[in-house]
Amino acid sequence: MLAHIVQQRAPDLRRHGDSVAAMALQLGRAMGLTGSKLKALTCAAELHDVGKVVIPDAILDKPAPLSEDEWGLMRRHTVLGQKIIVAAPSLAPLGRVVRATHERWDGNGYPDGLAGEAIPFDARIIFVCDAYDALLSERPYAPPMSAEEALAEVRRNAGSQFDPAAVNAFCKLAEESTLERAWGSEPPAWPREFARS
Repeated sequence: MLAHIVQQRAPDLRRHGDSVAAMALQLGRAMGLTGSKLKALTCAAELHDVGKVVIPDAILDKPAPLSEDEWGLMRRHTVLGQKIIVAAPSLAPLGRVVRATHERWDGNGYPDGLAGEAIPFDARIIFVCDAYDALLSERPYAPPMSAEEALAEVRRNAGSQFDPAAVNAFCKLAEESTLERAWGSEPPAWPREFARS
């Protein structure tokens, strides 16, 4: 239902969420996640930008640099996303992950300034996938990069913005040409135990 709301409010956000989720699924597998843990990661990735549904279009689509106040509101989207997600009891555990998807490895992220392994593991995976997809996408303030340029940018920020282990695994997938930004026909089937939770 939340993904449907995002689709109605901002179709580009839904496409981005699907792309980030597809990559997070692959990266999570490569980093050892299985079963319900992999499903939780993928769900959090799909909903990582749900808080942006309450950010005004004038800010989301602004073709110029954001003002300090606008950046302040934009940086609240992860907190807003957490609040939206925890309203559904079955999704509540994902709220902490969504909140942390813009925390940087070096501690200079938001909203809580977490650093290193204090950042939830799933959030570290999502952050790499989110950034890569954003770099490849048409944005109001920047043209898309090529896959090679985007991968180089992600690699350049390993150890500062991103978890180095997540970047290494991500780059390996990309270099082996096994990284896909789309689901294909539909998302994968999931373990029954998670579907019931």
